[in-house]
Amino acid sequence: MFHVRLRHGTATLRPYSARPGNHALPHSRRQRSEAAEPAATDPHARGPELARLEAVLLLADEPLAARRLAEAADLADAAEARKLVDQLRELYDADGSAFQVEEIAGGYQLLTRPRYHPWLARLKRTGHELKLTPTVLETLAVIAYKQPITRADVEKVRGVACAEVVRQLMEKGLVRVAGRHNSLGRPQLYGTTKKFLQAFGLNAIKDLPEVEALRNPGS
Repeated sequence: MFHVRLRHGTATLRPYSARPGNHALPHSRRQRSEAAEPAATDPHARGPELARLEAVLLLADEPLAARRLAEAADLADAAEARKLVDQLRELYDADGSAFQVEEIAGGYQLLTRPRYHPWLARLKRTGHELKLTPTVLETLAVIAYKQPITRADVEKVRGVACAEVVRQLMEKGLVRVAGRHNSLGRPQLYGTTKKFLQAFGLNAIKDLPEVEALRNPGS
């Protein structure tokens, strides 16, 4: 025991080893604390893999196949890339985003939704527009629906010479030489390109509208 001399007497001070330990206060005397609620997760948050995929799509200026997308975003494989693309589409739809991921020309591309075109057109970015005359469009349509097709057969359908028009379409990257016909002289066969699919928002040639639907757009 230790003795401490006080002003009006002497008090006994126990050594530390003899002092009572700390005990919890009775339940009735404790201040009730609210249990910490788990932090709410943001439904629009991106995980690292999804964020990388979104960044790659934003930077790409052409459609990327699932395998290429997986390589660029450092994902496990093409299957994971396709799964994440579906998740990104759901997020864009849920928050009313101006963006959408479209499957075009065998790949995925980040695009603005069509309803925003009037506002985007005000930017007057004419350098990115593909302007085709009715004559060129008609020739392109014949090649697209009849490919692979020779120039002579295109001219039979149109009823006029179209060598110059075909040349223009090739310069624009919309038409390519797809092979040669087995007939006399082995004339060149023409078909459309990947750029054609991109320009018209198609994933594959089979996605071209039916001819009957073009004749009766209101049906």
